[in-house]
Amino acid sequence: MTSLATPPRAADRAAADRAPGPVRRLAGALHRRPRLRLAALLTAPLLWLVLAYLGSLAALFLSAFWTTDSFTSEVVRVWSAQNFQELLASPVYKVVALRTVGVALAVTVLCALIAFPLAFYTARVASPRRRPLLVVAILTPLWASYLVKVYAWRLILSEGGPLDWALRPLGLDGPGYGLTATVLVLTYLWLPYMILPVHTALEQLPDSLLHASADLGARAGRTFFSVVLPLVWPAVAAGSVFTFSLSLGDYITVQIVGGKTQLIGNLVYSNVTLNLPLAAALGTVPVAVIVLYLLAVRRTGALRSL
Repeated sequence: MTSLATPPRAADRAAADRAPGPVRRLAGALHRRPRLRLAALLTAPLLWLVLAYLGSLAALFLSAFWTTDSFTSEVVRVWSAQNFQELLASPVYKVVALRTVGVALAVTVLCALIAFPLAFYTARVASPRRRPLLVVAILTPLWASYLVKVYAWRLILSEGGPLDWALRPLGLDGPGYGLTATVLVLTYLWLPYMILPVHTALEQLPDSLLHASADLGARAGRTFFSVVLPLVWPAVAAGSVFTFSLSLGDYITVQIVGGKTQLIGNLVYSNVTLNLPLAAALGTVPVAVIVLYLLAVRRTGALRSL
């Protein structure tokens, strides 16, 4: 009988082979603890966010309190609020800041007004076979280079260019280079970021609500303001975050088609090599405006259903 028994060492080896390995134990622990699994998935991206994004913002904010030697133009790491005092005291910076916010708001409003009819057609009117093609057509401008599009608009808006040629029979002239051209080009650049969320929201709009509104005798305008707009408003708010923030921080477009127009981005770019602390102080202005804009949009409750 003893010859048929399994030797102790062989039994230990068999038990060790049946025991779960470290990978299986780790998988089992993660399966039993959903919070630990979520923490393991989010640790790397959150660490990257803290180091790369929030860290750069912190460095920007700290350097805004430094000063520059007027003789050598070197940065002096001495704490001072001189840069922010200059921003608040100088009327030039106030005008440029208000102009930048006004341009961002104008671009956002124009994008919303243009996006609604386009998105309504692509989501509710066009046939299901054509909708993917229309969405691709909306996304096509995003595939082209940013500079190529802006320089193409510079050619279109130039004196004697295609826009002047098209408006001349009507006795009109093109806007040329300036603030109007900047708003026009920025609206063209960021329009797809407004169309896509509005298109998605309109595509998910239940047909039963529109039919019920029509059955109750509501006209098209009443249906739009009472039924469609409240349901699509979160998508408009989401698109406005993109159009507003991208327009607020842009400085290349205004340099190409803005003529003598100055925005905050241009002042930051021109002061990076001359006065880095002042450029950092200027750079905090768009960040603060974006934070206030997000808080205002969130306060309206438009982002809760996103």
